[in-house]
Amino acid sequence: MSLRSTLAAAAAVLSLALPVAASAAELKVAYVDLQRVLLEVDDGKAAKGRLQKWLEDRQKEIDKEQETLRKEKETLDKQASAMSEATRTQKATELQKKVMELAQKYERSRAEAANKERQEMEPIVNRIDQVIASIAERDGLGMVLDKRDSGIVFALSQYDISNEVVRSYNNSAKKTAPVAKDAPVKK
Repeated sequence: MSLRSTLAAAAAVLSLALPVAASAAELKVAYVDLQRVLLEVDDGKAAKGRLQKWLEDRQKEIDKEQETLRKEKETLDKQASAMSEATRTQKATELQKKVMELAQKYERSRAEAANKERQEMEPIVNRIDQVIASIAERDGLGMVLDKRDSGIVFALSQYDISNEVVRSYNNSAKKTAPVAKDAPVKK
């Protein structure tokens, strides 16, 4: 390669690299801990409370059925020696069927819980995304990363906008919340 073509190639590379380097220097990046934000915004706390209550109610129901089955098994064990082989086998089979039904109910309950959580959290996550976008636009951020899913191992806390997202979300929720009207007075 001649000196002239080498210089031309170097000039071309530099002309391409300088704008990229300049724009990279201007790129502002921040990160947010979405999981923490989801648990700290008012709507997220309320949704978590509703889900927790629902889960506790389901667990109580399952625990009650499990205790009933445990008592049935104890009764069967006590009375087994007085029963005929056919009756004992039939009762044991019925009990085993009830145990399987309870296990299936538990699994259905878990799937229903996951679905319910997704339904509760999806609109909140969408609003959080909108709040993040508005903060990024306002502050001229070129990129906002999720702390947990982005592979960030370390970042200075000055680039964490999680608290700002929580404040903005809660403030915007208060502004958009319908104002309760005075209840009519009974005469």
